[in-house]
Amino acid sequence: MTTTLRPTEPLQRAADGALSRHYTVCVNSRPVGAVHLATHAHFGSSVAQIRELAIEEPDRGRGRATVAALAAEEVARGWGCERIEASVPAGAAAALRLATALGYVVRNRAMEKWLGGTPPELPAGSRGRPMTEAEYGPWVEQVKEAYAQEWITRGVPEAEARAKSERDHATLLPDGLSSEGMDILVLEHEGTPVGTLQLGSSEGWAFVYDVEADERHRGRGHGRSLMLLAEAQAVAAGRPGIRLNVFADNAPAERLYASLGYETTTYHLYKDLL
Repeated sequence: MTTTLRPTEPLQRAADGALSRHYTVCVNSRPVGAVHLATHAHFGSSVAQIRELAIEEPDRGRGRATVAALAAEEVARGWGCERIEASVPAGAAAALRLATALGYVVRNRAMEKWLGGTPPELPAGSRGRPMTEAEYGPWVEQVKEAYAQEWITRGVPEAEARAKSERDHATLLPDGLSSEGMDILVLEHEGTPVGTLQLGSSEGWAFVYDVEADERHRGRGHGRSLMLLAEAQAVAAGRPGIRLNVFADNAPAERLYASLGYETTTYHLYKDLL
C-alpha cells in the first residue's frame, strides 16, 4: 500500500510571503487523515510548521503518520525551508514517540497550574515591589540577550534569534514599565534585591514571561519565592491560573515548577532539514 499527501487546495501565499497548504493523507487514494503545513509566523519562510497531522482511528498504528510526516518534510524542503517544527499535546504519548523517532528534538514546553482563591504567602523577609525606571534599562537589555541566547543554543540562527527577541519584547513592552497588562516586579529579601519577575496575561490566564533569581543570590530559595509572588499577583488579578514556557535542559527550573504543581500541557519540537 502507498501512503501519499494529496493537496486539498492551491498553495496559499500571504502578502508577506508566508505559505500554507492543507493535504489529505491517502492510502491507495483512500483518505485516512489530514495534514496542514505552513511556514512559521515568526521565523519566516526558512522554517516550516506541521500545524496538523491526524490519522483516522482505523488506520492508526500502521505507519501512516510516519509516512505523512516524512512527506510533509519533503514538501517543506521544496519550499526552501531549512527547519521544521511541530507541537504535541502532553497527553499524546504516541505522537511524541513518533516525533522523537523521526529526529525531532524538544526545544521547550508549555506548563500551567490552576490556582485557588487564596494567595500564597512569601517567606519571612521577602516582598515584591514594582521595578524602578533606573532598574528597567539594564534589566530589559539583559533579558533580551538571554532570550536570544536560549534560541541560539537550540539551533535557531543568530540573526533569527536576535530579531525574534527584539520583536517579541517590542510587542510585549511597547511602553516600558507602563506597558498595559504587564507587571515587572523586583523581589527583595531583607531589603536586598534578589530577583525579577515579568508577569502578563494570555487567554485570560496569568503568564510568566521571565523569572530570574540574581546570580549572586541563587541556591537560597528565591526562585520559589518569585513564583509564589507570581501566584499571589495572579490571584489578586482574578486569574484562574498561571502558564509559562520552559526551555529544554533547564533542569533546575523544571524541578522547581514541578515541585510547585505545574504540569506540562504541550511539547514544542524542531528538526533541521538537511
